[in-house]
Amino acid sequence: MAGKNSAAAAYLDTSFSYPVRDPVWGNIMLSPGFKKIVSSPVLQKMNRIKQLGPTYLVYPGAVHTRFIHSLGVYHIGYRMIRRLLAIDSCPSLSEADVKAFLCACLLHDLGHFPYTHSLKELPLKKHEALTGEYIMAEPLASLIRDALEIDPAVPAAIVDTSLPTESATVQFFRNILSGSLDPDKLDYLTRDAWFCGVPYGTQDIEFVLSAIYPHPEKGISILPAGIPAVENILFSKYLMYKTVYWHKAVRCATGMIKKAIIAALDSHLLTPQDLYGLDDESLFLAGKGGSDLRLFDMVHSRQLFKMTYEVVFDDSNPEHTALLDLKKRGAAEKALAEKLSGTGIECDSSCVIIDVPEHITFETTLPVFENGSFRTFSGSRGLENFSDPLRRLRVFVDPAVFDSIKSAGLKDFRWI
Repeated sequence: MAGKNSAAAAYLDTSFSYPVRDPVWGNIMLSPGFKKIVSSPVLQKMNRIKQLGPTYLVYPGAVHTRFIHSLGVYHIGYRMIRRLLAIDSCPSLSEADVKAFLCACLLHDLGHFPYTHSLKELPLKKHEALTGEYIMAEPLASLIRDALEIDPAVPAAIVDTSLPTESATVQFFRNILSGSLDPDKLDYLTRDAWFCGVPYGTQDIEFVLSAIYPHPEKGISILPAGIPAVENILFSKYLMYKTVYWHKAVRCATGMIKKAIIAALDSHLLTPQDLYGLDDESLFLAGKGGSDLRLFDMVHSRQLFKMTYEVVFDDSNPEHTALLDLKKRGAAEKALAEKLSGTGIECDSSCVIIDVPEHITFETTLPVFENGSFRTFSGSRGLENFSDPLRRLRVFVDPAVFDSIKSAGLKDFRWI
């Protein structure tokens, strides 16, 4: 390939000769430098973090890891950048730029917490910030310098958007790695669906990649023929949240782990610093100091709390929105436990979980390249109407408490 990006394109064409077999994408090719990073203990730790946390309790096949997902994001990122480099309007990118982008793809989840989003609401650093710190710290920083011959600060800045940058190239790659049509989403939707055994998340990757086009500010745009692929991604995301990510048993197990960690933090048996860099097993061991260790054991043996109340979350209801605050939610759990105790049921706050999923959107704006210019495509197409009943406020209680509630016939008990 001739042109301004010929060196970067030649690097992608000639340097990747080590295959890693993946059940979703087939061969994922590594260069000698990326092979060294993949083999490092820092990255191998991600083999001990399940991509979907406790989802395997509902879908037994969902035991894939953050490691294989990271390889998938790297693979899709490789194919994306190779496609963009072949288009004349692609910004000028060097071999080092491409290495930094692929490094960011591979390491983007390095700071991710175990048990999927069990720790997401806690007062902890964002996993992107942790990823940036790990990339800049030893031994990974030296490995990146030696294996890829690039400055580790560049992939760190691509992942952690809170880091200041004046580089148009870093901003270009940020928009690709985290956007409407990013390699992260394209991998996790397809991969999660494959391992869960559901058809809803599958994406037509070949067609999607053939329809992307570089955009100077947004990173990528889409050709008109690719619009249905974007709509499919949005609808796939909705269906995966409905059937997998926000399945009530998954939400319950996640809430149990979160409650145990909160109890350990509140009692100062754990500090936020203790929770950084953990894998699934070390999180369990860290929780052994908590007052609600039994919740870890119950999740491990699938002895989950029982749902006793469910309602569509109402953004206009102050009683609902107050529960978005963790402290107010904890106070509401304590108040519910006291109300149940007042009916003669043996119950304390450790037996009650109020679960409120975070706000998500199924809307997107993506530039469309048509007739030599860009226009904006709005991709919600009515999905906002579906998303309202998807976000549900639920109350879960200890199985023994649930049995007591049924025996007492508390049909009119006011849960919220």
